[in-house]
Amino acid sequence: MDDAELTALLAGLTGRYRVPGAQLVVGRGGSVACAATGETAVGGGRPVTPATAFPLSSLTKPFTAALAVTLAVEGDIDLDAPLAEQVPHAPDAPGITPRRLLSHTAGLAANPAEDDPHLDSLERWTARSARRFPLVAEPGSAFSYSNIGYLLIGRLIEQATGMSWAEALGTMLLRPLGLPAGIGGPPGVLGHVVRRTDGQAVLAEYQPGPPAEAPAGDLALGAEGLAAFAGLFLHDARPGPLDAETVAAMCRDPLGPDVAGPYGMADGWGLGWARYDGDGPESFGHDGTGDGTSCHLRFDPAAGTVVALTTNADTGQELWGALLTELRARGVKVADHPVTGSAGLGPAAPVPDACLGRYVNGDLDYTVGRDADGVWLGVGPHGRYALECDAGLRFALRPRSGGPLVHRGRFLRAPGAPAADGRIRHLQVSGRVARLHDH
Repeated sequence: MDDAELTALLAGLTGRYRVPGAQLVVGRGGSVACAATGETAVGGGRPVTPATAFPLSSLTKPFTAALAVTLAVEGDIDLDAPLAEQVPHAPDAPGITPRRLLSHTAGLAANPAEDDPHLDSLERWTARSARRFPLVAEPGSAFSYSNIGYLLIGRLIEQATGMSWAEALGTMLLRPLGLPAGIGGPPGVLGHVVRRTDGQAVLAEYQPGPPAEAPAGDLALGAEGLAAFAGLFLHDARPGPLDAETVAAMCRDPLGPDVAGPYGMADGWGLGWARYDGDGPESFGHDGTGDGTSCHLRFDPAAGTVVALTTNADTGQELWGALLTELRARGVKVADHPVTGSAGLGPAAPVPDACLGRYVNGDLDYTVGRDADGVWLGVGPHGRYALECDAGLRFALRPRSGGPLVHRGRFLRAPGAPAADGRIRHLQVSGRVARLHDH
């Protein structure tokens, strides 16, 4: 597959899914094809080029993880020592370690409070707010996706280097790879929402994140930069800041059989990297969705395959699924994990009354209730979803107004054990665990 064929493929998919602009890089067996198409903002006339930087949102996390692991190799931080011994004012539960923060198994809430006045710096936030939320699960017992964990890793990096997270990332990781340090500031690419009524892409409101949240989601790069970073993790990778043993450790899933894994997000999780093996060769990567943007990265270390996609529309997620199907037909295979639909669910079964109630993860508030139309799940003030469940208490959600299934989850008796019997204690949806609120 050459640049021209890849460009034609990407242009066709962006047209189908109304994505104003996108980049795509496919590397396989030492050959690399690149494509860029469309414009940075609908109707703006500024073309997307290979050098255009897209906001990566959560795809920032593997970069933060790689930097932390580099510092651990150099002896500047200890991945397995309690975080509170290395970062003043950090949550002091003894099971909270940097390794568990990187793999989302430290039991922390998902997000800092939106109205927290201390998010102007990592130092201030850690000192004033990091201990605000109770644990959602015992450290090491369950995967629960946590931006808070990566804020704490960012502060650990600052403590170890004497630099800001952004300075350390640029100096120690991005520049050695020849990548620009695109962190913070207005994005060069604007996000879009595709209206379901008429299929038109309209500008999404840009909401800049506070500085303290940068380690969890404030990097901007193009698809070529993503592919270059993924190249560090291939079996035949050129020398870089991470040796082969460390690279393997970052991709290794530390979750044991008694730990509740990242159901609904991936098949496993290492240090910064998600693991995918459900529909292809074992692959690793991460996704990043922001204000009308959707970016994706997958790599197969054994085969040396890399696929990197950046898009500036919320329908980029749908484009990504279609792209993988097209690439597989052309012999380019990486695994993925469906985040919507009914994959993995058995025949429908009644939802026990024991599942009803309020579940809390920091400021995230879920309610499971029952009415004349069936069982529903409410997410804070954002409305209700119909909940369709199987006998193993795995479920999928559908808008009550109709439409396709969105998001998958499950009820848990306790993290690490399926809720086949006994008292329900937790709900896990979109990879986030919420604890049943008793009062």
